[in-house]
Amino acid sequence: MDIYQALQERRSVRKYKTDPVSDQRIKAVLEAARIAPSWKNKQCWSFIIVRDPERKKQLAASLPESNPAYKSISQTAPVVIVLCADTRASGDQDGKDYYMLDAGLAMQQLMLAAIAEGLGTCWVGLFDEAAARSVCAVPPEYRVVAMTPLGVPETVPSPRPRKELQEFVYAEKWEQPISF
Repeated sequence: MDIYQALQERRSVRKYKTDPVSDQRIKAVLEAARIAPSWKNKQCWSFIIVRDPERKKQLAASLPESNPAYKSISQTAPVVIVLCADTRASGDQDGKDYYMLDAGLAMQQLMLAAIAEGLGTCWVGLFDEAAARSVCAVPPEYRVVAMTPLGVPETVPSPRPRKELQEFVYAEKWEQPISF
C-alpha cells in the first residue's frame, strides 16, 4: 500500500472484531512508530501494549462512558496501545513542549502502518491521565499522551468532511490567498 492510499483510508475505527492481533503485526506498527522523526532525535516515546481483558477494562474506566472509544477499549479491541512520553527527554523551546509533537508523530506513523497491516485504530485523548497512569504503572516523569485500540475493524466509518486547502493555506503571509 502506498502512503497516499494509507492517508486516504485512515479512519477512527471504534468497532472491532475480537480476532487476536499477532505479535508480528504489532511489531510492524511499532517499527513504524520507532522510526518517526522527533525533536533533536530524542525519541521520547514509550508504548505499552495491553491485551489483558481486565487491564483493558481498567483503562476504559479512565475514559468517560460517553467517549465513543469506551466500548472498543473495554470490550472488543484485542489490543490497546498506550502512548507515553518522557518530558525530560524532549525539548521545551519558547514555551512549546515538543514531547507532544514527538509523541503525535510516532502515533501517526503507527496508525498509518496499522492501515497497511489491515488493522484499525482510533486516537483516544479524552481520559483521566492519573487513572491511566495507575493502571499501567507509568513513572511520574512520563506523561500518558494518548491511547489507541488496535484490531481488525468490524466496520470502517465513511470519510469525515475536510476543509479545502484554500481555507487554511496562505501564500507568503497570513490570509494571503493561494491558488493551485
